[in-house]
Amino acid sequence: MPSKFTPVKQVAIPLQSAVATAFKSVNLADAFSIQLPSDASIDPDVLARFIFSVQPSWIGALLNVRDAIVSGLGLKTAKHLATLSSDATVPRISIFRVFGTSETEVVLGENDKHLDFRVSILCTPGSSPDTGNQLTLSTVVHCHNLLGRTYLSVIAPFHRQVVKASLRRAANLGWPKASA
Repeated sequence: MPSKFTPVKQVAIPLQSAVATAFKSVNLADAFSIQLPSDASIDPDVLARFIFSVQPSWIGALLNVRDAIVSGLGLKTAKHLATLSSDATVPRISIFRVFGTSETEVVLGENDKHLDFRVSILCTPGSSPDTGNQLTLSTVVHCHNLLGRTYLSVIAPFHRQVVKASLRRAANLGWPKASA
């Protein structure tokens, strides 16, 4: 357990992140950063898997409400996306498709008829050797049509709360340790 509260800060999307140039135009772009403890893993794949596996339970409830609403619109549901994780030809972390990986970043997302989105989990060095690295979770969304823009206007406030709560929950539980 961490010994003190670690704040989540809203920041600009890091220029070195692949999502900074993922789409020609975006309808939503945000990023939230948290300082990792000095002994935490800096493997973005490990961190992404951890973040999405320990989310607060109310996020699952929100996804169930979302699924009930959007299934009638022909949009992909979280339940459907979860069934795709057994397909080894398309790598996934939780319900998200992996679009790219590097030593410092993993890019996840999905494409659908109403919008496409990308989520980046990026680790960058801390400001000094005594501080941990920064983990920044960035999201960019490109809407295709009115349905996408309407959907985004409804979920954007929830999205921001989900991201912040997910980072806080991961920090409160204690980040995975770096491999020796």
